[in-house]
Amino acid sequence: MRRVSVIGIGAGNPDDLTLAAIAAIAAADVFFVIDKPGAREELSRARLAIIDRHAPGSGQRTALVEDPQRDRSAEAYVEAVDDWRARRATAWGRLIARELAGDEHGAFLVWGDPALYDSTIAVLDRIAADGTLAFELDVIPGISAIASLTARHRIALNRVGQAVLVTTGRRLAAGLDSDAADVVVMLDAGCAFTTVADRDLEIYWGAYLGTEDELLVSGRLADVADDIVRLRAQARARKGWIMDTYLLRKPSAALR
Repeated sequence: MRRVSVIGIGAGNPDDLTLAAIAAIAAADVFFVIDKPGAREELSRARLAIIDRHAPGSGQRTALVEDPQRDRSAEAYVEAVDDWRARRATAWGRLIARELAGDEHGAFLVWGDPALYDSTIAVLDRIAADGTLAFELDVIPGISAIASLTARHRIALNRVGQAVLVTTGRRLAAGLDSDAADVVVMLDAGCAFTTVADRDLEIYWGAYLGTEDELLVSGRLADVADDIVRLRAQARARKGWIMDTYLLRKPSAALR
């Protein structure tokens, strides 16, 4: 039977691959690379460089599939994402059926950890549920952007007896409905931290984590928010894309 692996490859540093990820890359016959035309082609090239590094000269094949466009302006966010995933499932299903023989092993390389704000597993589950294409699925965890962020800032994610909330910029902008002492925010294209009322929160922000373009800022939100907005805009204009995340933290004194 066909076998498909979803392999977490970390937040950007090619040295952050786990031994399990390296072994899975070496074992694959075909790599399915999601091609995003435009500035983000850099991410596809980075995936190909990882393949060349960990499976050199092995005769493995690479199959590119163009990523369907997603309507990011739709008010019905959940419905727009569901439609995008459905179109992804159609394109990926055709690709797997065409490129992967019945006894071969294919792989998708996923930034960060496949279980955290990534749709690859959900799309493949959708293909399998359709019943027209049978394959075994396994998932290799990766080092998440959260782990990279806290490591680069040399801090622990959680504090004794306190909760950690992981959410999105969209949810943060709608109002923080949690009393968690530490809030990790991902997928924030609109700098939602600028809408937070408590300006005494500490922020630990990072972009392009683990790469030569890495940017790090930390401090009291009121003091550094404008700097982050400016740096983020400049970086996005320069590269055409940005991947960033941040931690909002209540000061230790406020927890006593």
